Amino acid sequence: MRANYLFTSESVAEGHPDKVCDRISDEIVDLVYREAAKTGVDPWGVRIACETLATTNRVVIAGEVRVPDTLLKKDKEGNVLKDAAGHPLINPAKFKAAARKAIREIGYEQAGFHWKTAKIDVLLHPQSADIAQGVDSAADKQGDEGAGDQGIMFGYACRETADLMPAPIYYSHRILALLAAARKAGEGDAGRLGPDAKSQVTVRYVNGKPQEVTSIVLSTQHLDESWDSAKVRSVVEPYIREALHDIHIADDCNWYINPTGKFVIGGPDGDAGLTGRKIIVDTYGGAAPHGGGAFSGKDTTKVDRSAAYAARYLAKNVVAAGLSDRCTIQISYAIGVAQPLSIYVDLHGTGKVTEDQVEDAIRKTMDLSPSGIRRHLDLNKPIYAKTSAYGHFGRKAGRDGSFSWEKLDLVKPLKDALKEEALKAA
Repeated sequence: MRANYLFTSESVAEGHPDKVCDRISDEIVDLVYREAAKTGVDPWGVRIACETLATTNRVVIAGEVRVPDTLLKKDKEGNVLKDAAGHPLINPAKFKAAARKAIREIGYEQAGFHWKTAKIDVLLHPQSADIAQGVDSAADKQGDEGAGDQGIMFGYACRETADLMPAPIYYSHRILALLAAARKAGEGDAGRLGPDAKSQVTVRYVNGKPQEVTSIVLSTQHLDESWDSAKVRSVVEPYIREALHDIHIADDCNWYINPTGKFVIGGPDGDAGLTGRKIIVDTYGGAAPHGGGAFSGKDTTKVDRSAAYAARYLAKNVVAAGLSDRCTIQISYAIGVAQPLSIYVDLHGTGKVTEDQVEDAIRKTMDLSPSGIRRHLDLNKPIYAKTSAYGHFGRKAGRDGSFSWEKLDLVKPLKDALKEEALKAA
């Protein structure tokens, strides 16, 4: 581990084109879970992998779903309509409404991208039967369902912030979250900011600990065309300083606020967006590995999402339990197979116990099959739209079940498992 260095992470606001797409995709995940609950459909049977593309006044929603009948096209007699191949047809109405709701709540009412006038295409179709058979029944008979895909997922935690997140991404998110709240509340000139924004924070580490901020970058859309970079800085600087109140801003800190000047045309009208293009923003800002899979738009049979949540949950509880100051966990899966192929722990030389001991304790305290993760973290709920901006990690667990992977309720079970092993060894 290096002791003294600079490290940088970026965040993007909910109005960034890619984040608009993440939000729409996750609103649709929530829609399907809500409809399932409303109609008495077993939420365990929900399947959705939804991708969104957004550009000037256009949104395209595509992917594979298994949904309740209330989301299917029907004839006048109530019979479900099917395509030439016999697949049920999706009724686009509620999906379009979910997309418009997302765009409106983000705040887009500009000529080139408006929640009322944007054309929305819904190209969803039933899930592949070949994939479904592997997911619905685990090939290894070690769980209720198999993994929705192969892949590797990582979780990470460290002692740099109260939420056990790396400092650069933590502060980058805080800047944008505060500005978004001020914009939506109409606080003075902040109410004239637009939804699209990006932040970036560089932190100086001394003896491995975050010491001060040396660079701040913020580019934010503004609705008043007369504003220049100096005006934007006068509006946003108080919020930036509030976001960074618990870390020192270096006396010679470099500030880059709207460095290219005017930023009026933003969002999908300024740059096309896609679901899943901000996975480093969604996780640890580059301070930890990423398996490569995106989260938004996916139900939690997709281990890209659920196992990444489980890995963060485990890493956070390992650090909170005092077993290490830093922890990286990797979990791997094969499609259709329930139990992970491997569990890997790295305590980065900060462990109070060995990595092998932590791996054994993890296996004893949590079932890491997709069904085990969904059950343990109670994931079959409409809780995903709020994950689509400002990070999936380092957030407060909600009463509605959101961000359950941020809870610290595994601290005692992990310690108990380690004590049990120590007694056996003695």
